[in-house]
Amino acid sequence: METFGKRYHPPGTPPGTLTRHSTSDTTHIRLFEYDAENFSETPSPTAQQCQHAQQNTLVDWLDVTGVNDPIAIRELGETFGLHPLALEDILNSGQRPKIDFHEQHAFLILNLPHLIEDDIVLEQVSLFVGNGHLLSFCSGDGAAFEPIRQRLRQGFGRIRTRGVDYLLYALVDVVIDSAFPLLEDIGEQIEELEDRVLENPDKAILHTLHQLKRDLLLLRRALWPQREVISRLIQHDAELVNTTMRPYFSDCYDHAVQIIDLIETYREMLSGMLDIYLSSLSNRMNDIMRVLTVVGTIFIPLTFIVGVYGMNFRVMPELEWEYGYFVIWGIMLALAIGMLAAFKWRKWL
Repeated sequence: METFGKRYHPPGTPPGTLTRHSTSDTTHIRLFEYDAENFSETPSPTAQQCQHAQQNTLVDWLDVTGVNDPIAIRELGETFGLHPLALEDILNSGQRPKIDFHEQHAFLILNLPHLIEDDIVLEQVSLFVGNGHLLSFCSGDGAAFEPIRQRLRQGFGRIRTRGVDYLLYALVDVVIDSAFPLLEDIGEQIEELEDRVLENPDKAILHTLHQLKRDLLLLRRALWPQREVISRLIQHDAELVNTTMRPYFSDCYDHAVQIIDLIETYREMLSGMLDIYLSSLSNRMNDIMRVLTVVGTIFIPLTFIVGVYGMNFRVMPELEWEYGYFVIWGIMLALAIGMLAAFKWRKWL
């Protein structure tokens, strides 16, 4: 995961400045209008079509993906009466999840995590929800919302029979639950690391441990505030969320709390594994030093004996003894075997 993914303006930039930060993303806009009996999907709607959608009684969802076109974002802001600072937050991805309440709408920022080739990617999802209309801006391709689009097209489930608050719930639910597959993958990696740390700790394991700890830390920073966002959305005294919809958003809140608990649990497990890794290395070093110490201790008396009879004194009676060489060898072997037996008996080996 990118450690610092926020796109900042240079200091002194006027507030509300909309700047293109990348040329790789293509902005796509779709307008969905529906109720229990009617449905229409308009790709690349004009400003007149968007204004007309605000005036009818249908639920309107303006779905914007690949947010990187300041001109298009500014036009949408003027059409729907969005605050310039909110538009700036849309383009400057990496914002902290938050919720702001305005006179005509509420503005939410959430983070949608997912995996791309084993790399964790965070897509910023910005939502404007008002009376009968919802605008969603996704910094990525918005593939996570495709099941909701299909449900609208096919009329599956209750989404087309409910109001805009149910659409808001569906989008928020997708964003929150997207963390579960990611955390499941991290959990499998942690289980594999546990076995490797106990069997054969090496430097590759240490690198993986630090990488997972960093990813979990960044996930915590990105996902922890979403619990507060949902809580404020539930408690806000407005007609934005119908009373019948509050249990649904409470379920989203429970999922957000569960995700935070999983992140904290995995962080504790990784910290414990890091301690086990360091302890394993320390124990391995102690075993090596113990073997070397035993070997050195055995050779101390043998070196002493060899040193004594290696002196160049002329008067050494044992040098003239016919069996002296074999006796010295016997004494040294007896000392070595006796010391090994003593160490074994004391469980030093």
